[in-house]
Amino acid sequence: VQLQASGGGLVQAGVSLRLSCAGFGRSFGSDAMSWFRRAPGKEREFVAAINWSGGLTYYADSVKGRFTISRDNAKNTVFLQMNSLKPEDTAVYFCAAKRGQVTTYDRYDYWGQGTLVTVSS
Repeated sequence: VQLQASGGGLVQAGVSLRLSCAGFGRSFGSDAMSWFRRAPGKEREFVAAINWSGGLTYYADSVKGRFTISRDNAKNTVFLQMNSLKPEDTAVYFCAAKRGQVTTYDRYDYWGQGTLVTVSS
């Protein structure tokens, strides 16, 4: 069972990027899913989360209005659409999944390997 994140890269400030996280080994359609990130020299922090149906979403204040989390349960995949990227968004982005209720805390059961997003000014 694993989560595989992809879509990171080197971009200029102001552009958009979409991250994907595909689940393998079992269905994550009933799981809460989330994105966290770790910037250089900083602790891992919450970015966005979504409940199993997609009806509930949560965002960190720093990304609210710019990032959108969504999911396609038929494809066992969660997405993070990132618009108006800023240099301070530079980080390794991790997707995560857990059974039960969605949470903004890092109490997730499964974690992807991370994908690096670098935003240049």
